[in-house]
Amino acid sequence: MTDIKLPEQCETMIDVRAGVDEMDRELVALLARRFGYMDAAARIKTDHGAVRNEARKAQVLDNVAREAELAGLPPEHFRAIWDVLVEQSIAYEATEWRRIRADH
Repeated sequence: MTDIKLPEQCETMIDVRAGVDEMDRELVALLARRFGYMDAAARIKTDHGAVRNEARKAQVLDNVAREAELAGLPPEHFRAIWDVLVEQSIAYEATEWRRIRADH
């Protein structure tokens, strides 16, 4: 197995791709944990209408944009990525909310 190098240490596209693949594995693990919180939200919320919360979505997007900017990254790109992530999280939570209540 190739040693994973930091971006500034990469000298070949093999190095870059190995790093990206490793980051993708780590991101999936983090997203699995994030979606675990969606499971918890689906369990805790008693009203299906509470699954979508536009004020909370705006807060999450603002938080991410601010963090991206602090990291010297383009906030608009991260806001767009997180918009998709939040929408998929809402859809997942809604499905889980219905599933939990159908099982009882």
